[in-house]
Amino acid sequence: MEIFLSCYDNAFPCEVTLDEENGRYMLRKSDSSGEYFNSPSELVDWIKNNWTEREFINPNEFRDMIILLEKYICKSPIY
Repeated sequence: MEIFLSCYDNAFPCEVTLDEENGRYMLRKSDSSGEYFNSPSELVDWIKNNWTEREFINPNEFRDMIILLEKYICKSPIY
């Protein structure tokens, strides 16, 4: 799953990638730097601790992403 969120401080969107099949859990921040994680839960924890809905042009997209990621983690038998 890849999610793109338009932010105020960059023309390129922030990107969240959760790819269980290939073990890729990462994101690209508004400054184009990135973060890599060992598990989906680490990814979601980082997002909750470092991003807020006010940073994004459409706050509903941010909230919807959090809900989607939390549902994913709850469904996963490993996490």
